[in-house]
Amino acid sequence: MNPEQPEPQDEDRPQSQGEGRSESQGKDRSDERGKDRPEERGAPVGRRVLLGTLGLGALGVFAAPALQRGLEGFLGSAADKDPTGLTGLLPNGGGFRYYSVASSVPHKNATNYRLTVDGLVDRPGSYTLDDLRALPQTRMVKDVQCVTGWRVPDTPFEGVRLSRLLDAAGVRPSAGAVRFTCFDGTYTESLTLDQARRSDVLVALRMQDKDLGHSHGGPVRLYVAPMYFYKSAKWLSGITVTEDVKPGYWEERGYDVDAWVGRSNGRDDEPTS
Repeated sequence: MNPEQPEPQDEDRPQSQGEGRSESQGKDRSDERGKDRPEERGAPVGRRVLLGTLGLGALGVFAAPALQRGLEGFLGSAADKDPTGLTGLLPNGGGFRYYSVASSVPHKNATNYRLTVDGLVDRPGSYTLDDLRALPQTRMVKDVQCVTGWRVPDTPFEGVRLSRLLDAAGVRPSAGAVRFTCFDGTYTESLTLDQARRSDVLVALRMQDKDLGHSHGGPVRLYVAPMYFYKSAKWLSGITVTEDVKPGYWEERGYDVDAWVGRSNGRDDEPTS
């Protein structure tokens, strides 16, 4: 990997030797039906709150796992309101820490979440969280590999195969790619149509056998098992079928568009699938 490239912080990092995991995601919306309405952004965390959070984070390194789990919700909430990103440096419960390339990310739940499918399709549509949960679910357990080198083995993901949503929408013959947008208003990703139709590409609703929380890109994220984790966009809100692949957030900053584990970005990691 080119050392001048920025480190892609759209991913979870494993917590090891005092290092947490980080994630991020999302880009603008396309001109899709059911476009998310603008939402109020969180205010920056005050100096006293941030200093207190730093102290708690340091304590979490040495505390028992139960205490770390108790800190997870607090740190995630604080990071959501912290545009400086400093709280993203703190260890978090469960081996994860929150990170976003946006200054703050609105929260979505079953009452206000919508996933739109549009573009070069015959039947554009919109799915609620309950709609997605009612569809057949696929569970897979794969290693997660970051382009910066860390790997988390045997991570369960569960959700709807992306190919099922594409088939339901009726992809037109002129289509060749799929573009993903996210409700953080910043992150985007793309796949070729053939890549998107793979059986190991999910619109994921669960991770580690739990519903996806906000800090991990919930309630819905993309999961592209055979590619580096920056392809697995968090806070997924739009699936748009297009003619050609358009580079995503990190690809515009130097990373490979085709991000096969071990066969891209100058890396030779073992494949994850």
